[in-house]
Amino acid sequence: MIRPDLTLPIPDDIQAAHFIGIGGSGMSGLARMFLARGIRVSGSDRADSAVMRELAASGATVHVGHAAENLPTDADTVVHTGAIWPENPEFVLAKERGLHVIHRSQALHWLIGGRRLVSVAGAHGKTTSTGMIVTALRDLDADPTFVNGGVIAQLGVSSGTGSDDVFVIEADESDGTFLLYDTSIALITNVDPDHLDHWGTREAFFDAFARFGDAAREAVVISSDDAGARLVTERLTHERVITFGEAADAVVRVGDIVTEGPVSFSITHDGVTVDGRLPVPGAHNAINAAGAVAVLLTLGYGLEPAVRAVEGFAGTVRRFELHGVARGVSVFDDYAHHPTEVAAALAAARTVVGEGRIIAIQQPHTYSRTQEMYREFAEVLESHADHTVMLDVYGAREDPVEGVTGELVSGAFADASNVHFVADWQQAADYTATVAREGDYVITLGCGNVYQIIPQVLEALTRTAEHAGE
Repeated sequence: MIRPDLTLPIPDDIQAAHFIGIGGSGMSGLARMFLARGIRVSGSDRADSAVMRELAASGATVHVGHAAENLPTDADTVVHTGAIWPENPEFVLAKERGLHVIHRSQALHWLIGGRRLVSVAGAHGKTTSTGMIVTALRDLDADPTFVNGGVIAQLGVSSGTGSDDVFVIEADESDGTFLLYDTSIALITNVDPDHLDHWGTREAFFDAFARFGDAAREAVVISSDDAGARLVTERLTHERVITFGEAADAVVRVGDIVTEGPVSFSITHDGVTVDGRLPVPGAHNAINAAGAVAVLLTLGYGLEPAVRAVEGFAGTVRRFELHGVARGVSVFDDYAHHPTEVAAALAAARTVVGEGRIIAIQQPHTYSRTQEMYREFAEVLESHADHTVMLDVYGAREDPVEGVTGELVSGAFADASNVHFVADWQQAADYTATVAREGDYVITLGCGNVYQIIPQVLEALTRTAEHAGE
């Protein structure tokens, strides 16, 4: 992987930009915004996708696979993700040509300019919270510009160019780039130590969040409930700190959470209480809604209109997203890739599955996280799912580590009958179909490519149904 060098100069003017890794949710969003500004856009990714085809239809020149010849002769700027390797031929050629080569966060910084920036950071919930703020602002007749880490369901995109001064982004703490932006309002959803391969220690991770919050020009909105967030709050020196959550002393307090089906709740601020309801399940989404409302209050909106606007949020793609039903078994996908996220996703599923069971298909993400947290993953999966099908590790930007596989997680289960490790995806899909029965939920979990197993699972379920009828 390439660690971002945030000291590199960002060009004042960009006429033609080439994106290495253009098919990713964040990179594709940036590419769309560059196109909207009339900038010539090209890019490449290792695999074809609907996103790649949509970008091509919008005017971008896209290539499947990485090769030096993909880099146009007229490109003046190359934008890359941290997930590529230094040997990437397009990256190497761009350096040889002396082009501006910048990390995606620097490209986003260039796009933001001097607008009023709402930056959403946190170990979990930031994509959902960003989506809530964006859709609520649009419901309140505002027109924000935004870049999210996932596709917002009712908008069908992860980014959009608006006419207002407000710019809303999902800010990435994994590599420190969230410290790059000139933030007006910082929202910190939680601070669960992660990405320690970059930060080194938990203390460094907490300090980074404190710097992020203190750098906000107007206010920092932060969880009152999360243990890590409370540690960060103690370090903040900002004169305007707005807490949100279930704690009795939260400035924006959420309560009366009912999780049977779509979650309902109440939000109290300055002695006024407003009831709310979301179409998405899970107590964690009620807390996300409180954070979004706190940001809207900071932007100048009233409590009642803020809650009503947040209620319209319909979710983001790859967050408890239903992909199909076969043989009476519903197959969902969720981006959860940290034990806390997995617990929240499965707890939300439990509130709506009824008498059915939950079968998790887990793909551990990165060798470093799996090695550090395999026991936590096993504990969460065993306590929240009725059965787990464990796949092998999705390495992403990392090289394999000997002994770190999906079997490391499955071997940590207290009861081996609750889990089945299988590296082959077709075998995993076939096994899942033999375990699942009518009324069950199957949920793929992970931020790698685990969602691509879903067609195999649905096909296996259909095939076993046909055989049962013979």
